[in-house]
Amino acid sequence: MITAGDFRNGITIEMDNGIYQIIEFQHVKPGKGAAFVRTKLKNIVNGGVIEKSFRPQEKFPQARIDRKDMQYLYSDGDLFHFMDVESYDQIALNEETVGDALKFVKENDMCKVCSHNGNVFAIEPPLFVELEVTETEPGFKGDTATGASKPATVETGATVSVPLFVEIGNKIKIDTRTGEYLSRV
Repeated sequence: MITAGDFRNGITIEMDNGIYQIIEFQHVKPGKGAAFVRTKLKNIVNGGVIEKSFRPQEKFPQARIDRKDMQYLYSDGDLFHFMDVESYDQIALNEETVGDALKFVKENDMCKVCSHNGNVFAIEPPLFVELEVTETEPGFKGDTATGASKPATVETGATVSVPLFVEIGNKIKIDTRTGEYLSRV
């Protein structure tokens, strides 16, 4: 159990039949009345964010989130298959659970599978990936004065905005959290 007075960013709690992660918290001591804790909570299952205030003495069970490294094997239709590299156990997840997490992930890449009490609720791709550009328009000399960019399709099928000098066949580094081009490899 954790009290609201002990809240910190990143802690996960069970509340109202849901699992919430604390995004922001603020201890407030008004001049008149009792102190309280103002928080922003993110529902880790559906991604919704709520704001809520608590008395510092309120207690909540702390949720245990398991993050396990698993290898993304392949997809067949609407199921995505992952394998535990230590025990070789395989699991299949539906498209709703995976969401956009695999937009920049190739087959055989490692991902983190997040679960609570054995129920998988999210996939975390690696923070940075290196992918090959499969399709983009050619850049023209003299177009670089404004630091312009152009769309490029990478080998996973995702589209990224890249500088004009990037060509088909180049390997580029992408930040999977924002989907931004970082550099050529």
